[in-house]
Amino acid sequence: MPTTHALHCRTKIVATLGPVSSDYETIRDLALAGADVFRFNFSHGTHEDHAARHAIVRRVEAELGEPIGILADMQGPKLRVGPFADGKVTLKPGASFRFDLSEEPGDETRVRLPHPEIISVAKPGSRLLMDDGKLAVVVEKVGPDWLETRVEVGGVLSNHKGVNVPDVTLPIPALTAKDRRDLDFALGLGVDYVALSFVQRPEDVSEARSLIGERANLLVKLEKPQAMDNLAAILELTDAVMVARGDLGVELPPENVPLAQKRIIRMARKLGKPVVVATQMLESMISAPTPTRAEASDVATAVFDGADAVMLSAESAAGQYPREAVQIMNRIIWRIEQDPEWQASMAIARLAPEDYVADAIASAAQQVADTIKAAAIVAYTHRGATAFRIARERPLCPVLGVTPTHEAARRMALVWGVRAFVSDERKKVTSVEEMVETAQDVVAHAKVGSAGNSIVIAAGVPFGVAGSTNLLRVAKIP
Repeated sequence: MPTTHALHCRTKIVATLGPVSSDYETIRDLALAGADVFRFNFSHGTHEDHAARHAIVRRVEAELGEPIGILADMQGPKLRVGPFADGKVTLKPGASFRFDLSEEPGDETRVRLPHPEIISVAKPGSRLLMDDGKLAVVVEKVGPDWLETRVEVGGVLSNHKGVNVPDVTLPIPALTAKDRRDLDFALGLGVDYVALSFVQRPEDVSEARSLIGERANLLVKLEKPQAMDNLAAILELTDAVMVARGDLGVELPPENVPLAQKRIIRMARKLGKPVVVATQMLESMISAPTPTRAEASDVATAVFDGADAVMLSAESAAGQYPREAVQIMNRIIWRIEQDPEWQASMAIARLAPEDYVADAIASAAQQVADTIKAAAIVAYTHRGATAFRIARERPLCPVLGVTPTHEAARRMALVWGVRAFVSDERKKVTSVEEMVETAQDVVAHAKVGSAGNSIVIAAGVPFGVAGSTNLLRVAKIP
């Protein structure tokens, strides 16, 4: 078992837990290998499974002494065809095929589509994709409870395969009854982020926000073309976003997905919202001990684009090499972040500050730190907002977020370049002198810099008041 923590990268790693990674030893190995946030996929497993994983993650967090974030990923509305009498059929290109609401098992001419919402909004010319886009049909006629289609891309269609409808906005909520039960359970556990699946409209985000409140940060998964059409409004309402390239890659042409990824990252960074790039990053490592060179380049591209985090799905949840997948992802990130061209690209892509005091302080902290080659920026932050703002500036030195709550520290685990520390409630900062002393203690604990190096401190006066970032100070490491 490894005994030392991986090198701290600026770009974070989200690792999904599943059947092969639910025991203490494996979860500890993944954390030591470089995982900053663990994803619980509520499409699989029971509440008891997730509760057991949650307890182990918190045990590992206490033993390692560093905050670990937990992301609860809601399943969302899954659209599927019904069953077939023989379990499957072969759809031939050019053939007619009907979708209806009949409960009779399907055959080579028709199948049940238990989603009247699709029938209600489909129009002639609408495309339906099945089995992750492997099959495609085009609607020719629409009836009150049926769709007559022509097979465009044929193949084998079996029981309960998924259906995607990329051309229309479906009148279905992003949170199903199952999601609401799962959400209530996850919030009761005390997860740090909740991921909302299959978002189409800003209203989907508002609904989830009303249920979550301040109990967790909200992360929107962008996997529908309709969400891309409403991107600006959705980003304003969420705390973080995910480029969910699986379903997004089914509903968008493949050549459009890289452009969508760059657009999402660019807009999220402008707003200071953490952005995660996910799906198939090291897919071959589900069954191989090393990734393909194309996968390594994919991870590197996300790092160059300025993503806050990259995510492993089946690689760490069900693959044969979960620890190795995290290790190689960490190595790729570390290597890219040491490259002078990457550092130059971060400087070129740096954004102008917004016109309010806290953002001006964050921008100034980055400029001062880079100018004087500071060992670290120490950000005093009550709920994490100051650290989020400074991370938006992509400084080259570490950002050490100091917060009075474990909840805020864990939420910062997803944020680019930020290492979070929970301050001692018995040593509340009440003066500038105490602020400097505590910052020096945090830098020593983080093992960054050496005696005589400068540190930049961002805080707010009066101390301990959320949202009051208005002070910048330079100090020396004693």
